Amino acid sequence: MEERPRGGRPTVVVADDHTVVRVGVRLILASDDAFEVVGEATDVASTIRAVETHRPSILLLDLHMPDGLSLDALPAILSASPETRVVALTMQEGPGFAARAFSAGAHGYVLKEAVETELLSALQTVAAGRKFLDPRVGAAAVSDLPLSEREQAVLRLLALGSTNAQIAQRLSFSERTIEACRAQIRQKLGVSDRATLTEYAHSHGLLERPPRRPSETP
Repeated sequence: MEERPRGGRPTVVVADDHTVVRVGVRLILASDDAFEVVGEATDVASTIRAVETHRPSILLLDLHMPDGLSLDALPAILSASPETRVVALTMQEGPGFAARAFSAGAHGYVLKEAVETELLSALQTVAAGRKFLDPRVGAAAVSDLPLSEREQAVLRLLALGSTNAQIAQRLSFSERTIEACRAQIRQKLGVSDRATLTEYAHSHGLLERPPRRPSETP
């Protein structure tokens, strides 16, 4: 198995079944000279092999491959190279799909229409150990957030570290209502872990909104 070099430029494997996308990414990264493309893949099976062989710093992964949805293969991909950080490359602008990607183990989410600077920013952010969400996904989601007013308020407080009891007191609801609301949030977003819920709240601007009690009734 080939180990990726320690130090130097972060290495990248580009996994996409469209040749024009792979060529375009190579040209972008070559122009910046901050990353080194060490391999390519055209389907899920070859992606797992490429990651296992090259152990790249970053896998730039198309979420729709000829042999299946790449999200379903993320556990196997990350098992092949646990240190590799995954940046999803997709045409899916829906916030729910982005939440699923992060929940499955992705570290970044970039739309295929991203310009050169946005793609480089995503890779640099993820290489530095942080998460990246394409700003257009967050911007589009503000007007199409799948959560009710109450669910948004609960999610905001969850992301800020509040317990069920604290949220119930803050919003003047019972703890049972808050527990039910949390279950609805998980079901709607397809997300269960707190870290991804926090990332979702941040990317949708919920943490910047002033706190207030929802007007709707239980």
